Amino acid sequence: MTRDEVIAWCLAQPGAVETYPFGEHVLVVKVTGKAFAYIGFEENSIALRCGVNAEEAATVRARHPDAVRPMGYQSRHGWNTITLDSAIPDAELHELLAASYDHARS
Repeated sequence: MTRDEVIAWCLAQPGAVETYPFGEHVLVVKVTGKAFAYIGFEENSIALRCGVNAEEAATVRARHPDAVRPMGYQSRHGWNTITLDSAIPDAELHELLAASYDHARS
């Protein structure tokens, strides 16, 4: 998926809100006041909650070691940074987006 496709998907979700708390270089999409996607314009990346904890997020990194890395200090909470336009199949990226969105809604 391209960055524009990811942004369109995120903003099409019920209750999604577009915010820029860190400046224009990072779009943070929230639902119910909680972030579910950090979209980096400079890096062409997206950070998503890929599990309930670091161990679950590590399974995604193990499947795609060249495209997925821990998201800094948020990685302990299950967040990964994913390089867009990488080898991750669109269907899997859709699943990760939906899971991150669902987690933020709960």
